[in-house]
Amino acid sequence: MNRNGRVPRFPLQIFYPHKECDLAITAKANNTEDSVTDASHKKPSGTLRLSTILDSLSYRDFRWIWIGSFVSFMAMNMQMITRSWLILRVTGDSPLALTLVTLTFALPMTVIAPFAGALSDRFSRKKLIFISQIGNAVLTLTLGILDFTGAVTFFYIMIIGVFNGSLMAVNMPSRQVIISDIVPDDKLMNAISLNNSSMNLTRVAGPALAGFLILLVDTAGVFFMVSAIYVFSAISIAMVNYSPARNDDAKKSVTADIRDGLTYAFSEPTLRALFIMTFIPVLFGFSYYALIPAWAREALNIQSDGLGILLMIMGVGATVGTIGLAALGNLRRRGIVMLSTSAAWGIALAIFSQMSSFPLAVPFLLFIGLTSSVYMSMNMTMIQLNSDQKMRGRVMSISMMTFGMMPLSAVPFGTIAQKIGTPDALMISGILLASFTVLFAMFNRTFREIN
Repeated sequence: MNRNGRVPRFPLQIFYPHKECDLAITAKANNTEDSVTDASHKKPSGTLRLSTILDSLSYRDFRWIWIGSFVSFMAMNMQMITRSWLILRVTGDSPLALTLVTLTFALPMTVIAPFAGALSDRFSRKKLIFISQIGNAVLTLTLGILDFTGAVTFFYIMIIGVFNGSLMAVNMPSRQVIISDIVPDDKLMNAISLNNSSMNLTRVAGPALAGFLILLVDTAGVFFMVSAIYVFSAISIAMVNYSPARNDDAKKSVTADIRDGLTYAFSEPTLRALFIMTFIPVLFGFSYYALIPAWAREALNIQSDGLGILLMIMGVGATVGTIGLAALGNLRRRGIVMLSTSAAWGIALAIFSQMSSFPLAVPFLLFIGLTSSVYMSMNMTMIQLNSDQKMRGRVMSISMMTFGMMPLSAVPFGTIAQKIGTPDALMISGILLASFTVLFAMFNRTFREIN
């Protein structure tokens, strides 16, 4: 009961999403007699709408997209930690090898993303996502067989990484933009945050589960499980039954579509600023993804299960961040919030890198997870909200291209880690992220005024 003598409303839409069935349970302040009143007739002040966080899940198709994203990201995170552990085993604990495989995974995203974005604006996004998930299932199964038979080599891991990255370039723009096909713009921040929360939940469960499973069934067994999870992701997206709007520009060539998309994206000052502030965190903020297995061994001397716990902790912070963002709804002064979040992320990464004990590392890992997830969720939302509906596939593919440029930081920082150690390499990347964010904030008024 709140100070007005009312009990907060119970969000029955969670269970009956297609009906207006919120009920407000109120208690009179001067007696103990309870009554139930339809919330559509009376919306008392001071009530707590617990359903706000889950607003977008009232759409059936979005629920299937969320489930598909959850299992797809679960597979991806399990695959990432398992592949990293396999690389360390095959190469004799080389941090540079970790970054080189990241290179083979991410660079195809840069090359293929523009074509994938054009395809996303031309064809069924549902079918593109389905094909990418089946392809990943086949590739992961192949890697598992190579590992199980003892035929796996670093070269094979890199080749499979190229194909994984190519399919990711097809998957991600369509998976992001299909949300705006189904959910109205006023709920897009909520929907994207919830979709990203599925990724962050798997960052909690995926690495930890993979770390323990490696001890039980070895890396090959985990790859077989990941392949099956990708198949379930494909089934989930097949359950989506929305009818996409027909694109009148489909008669143009793909290259013309790509050219139009690039021209549109970089001629808009707000979009241009958003892309720059996608590139800066990708270049400096995500180096820890490739290097954290090496950092865990150097700084804490832990094994695969301990590494899984570290990534799980970071995933907890990320989950809290995205769920909190989903609850906030129409957040104001988003440009200032994003800049502050990016700078805080860099500072936390620099401090975290110098931690030498598990308990000291935990709060910084939580904070890195929170700030990075909040920033990227807001950035992706603002890119879509500032894009024409017909251009969103191509625009989001440019965002994916920046993620494909991640090796531009991973490889140099991997080389630095070989020379001076992984902790100091991560400290440098964190300092650079914070510094470039502050400089950009000082000289780009357009981004500061995003609201």
